[in-house]
Amino acid sequence: MREVAVVTTGFFDGVHLGHRHVIETVVSCARERGQEAVVVTFWPHPRTVLQQDARDFRILTTLEEKRRMLLAMGVDRVEVIPFTRSFAALTAREYLHLLKDKYDASVIVMGYDNRIGSDKQTFSEIEGSSLKKAVFADGEVELIGSSLKKAVFADGGAISSTAVRKSLLAGDVELANAMLGYEYEMTGAVVAGNRLGRTIGFPTANMQLYEPLKLVPGNGVYCVEVEVLGAKYRGMCNIGMRPTVGGVSRTIETHILDFDQDIYGLPLTLYFARRIRDERKFESLDALKEQLELDKAACRCF
Repeated sequence: MREVAVVTTGFFDGVHLGHRHVIETVVSCARERGQEAVVVTFWPHPRTVLQQDARDFRILTTLEEKRRMLLAMGVDRVEVIPFTRSFAALTAREYLHLLKDKYDASVIVMGYDNRIGSDKQTFSEIEGSSLKKAVFADGEVELIGSSLKKAVFADGGAISSTAVRKSLLAGDVELANAMLGYEYEMTGAVVAGNRLGRTIGFPTANMQLYEPLKLVPGNGVYCVEVEVLGAKYRGMCNIGMRPTVGGVSRTIETHILDFDQDIYGLPLTLYFARRIRDERKFESLDALKEQLELDKAACRCF
């Protein structure tokens, strides 16, 4: 039999600092009551199902990344609801009843900008309406709002999944990381490339992402931490078209410092620390090699 639970719900893409405040509220409340802390989320992203700019939309965290982060914060269970058009049609009242009945919620926690149901009800709208009386009249379930009204930096800049996406696409991984509260990561398999890097002393691991909708930062050269074969190394990652060698498709290539093992077909995770420079076309491979030496030194110093 399921235990009663303190529940929150949302997509939580990126699990950024604003999300984390809500999750901390859920975990703290659950511990005080001796109940489970439960996050009810969805998959896939609603925008891909409802076709809102679905062709260009990219996610910050895969389902497994999100699950891992939430559990690491003390959440006891992550429940995943398949997001379909029929599910999207549920009203706020219907969805709140679902949380109450299916997940045994004793408390439902909502963030300041969380919207529930096809009628997109916020906490403040529910709090002052007949909907709250209809769903919570028996007193068995309590609705509370996160104490954080808006996640912002000291300068007033808002923290949101949209803001993180914009920063990553612009190549500003340091700003994105500040909003996330951790280094942005991507995981994929190492696939065969043209091995040109090896001929100039800079062999690279070419990555194919496991999740095709995962957001890839803007083109450029990045200082990264590389996790492979159970260990972590420094590395420099080039994202782009490889104009010096006549590349025709966008690639993710990483030179792993102080590493020389065959890892084709194995999983590789990149953690983005900072952007070093733009991708550009060099006059020759020798000129490219000279720049790569400078990039390598920059990664060692960071």
